[in-house]
Amino acid sequence: MTDLDIYSVNEIDLIYRRTVKPSDRPKISKSESAYKLFRENWNDLTINLYEEFKIMLLDRSNRCLGISLISSGGISGTFVDAKLVFATALKACCSGLILAHNHPSSNTQPSQQDIALTRKLREAGKFLDIAILDHLIITDDSFYSFADHALLP
Repeated sequence: MTDLDIYSVNEIDLIYRRTVKPSDRPKISKSESAYKLFRENWNDLTINLYEEFKIMLLDRSNRCLGISLISSGGISGTFVDAKLVFATALKACCSGLILAHNHPSSNTQPSQQDIALTRKLREAGKFLDIAILDHLIITDDSFYSFADHALLP
């Protein structure tokens, strides 16, 4: 009997299904274009109801590989697990991320928790060579960009 006969383990698949040709991927050149793409992919029925955290995965040319929902929460917050953020990023082999979450209150100003989370994810990304390019706070009709306000040193 070998060690392989004794232990049963789960199989892990690492796949990324590409349905959009690279030339057809939207290019993100400024915070407004990121906001528009996020906003098109946010549910109008829930944006003012509860908080969600999503990431936009970008290739080396800042073309969007996709948008992924990381967490959904309550009226005043949602828990963001850095392991899920970077597991998703690594699965897509992205080079950069734009973070986004909505504020159901329609207040676009970042909280201290928002700033701390952004710093934490930015530091983690450095170890993996995945740049955090921006963090947007989204409402149904406006947004706040960390990059535009020099909160991403």
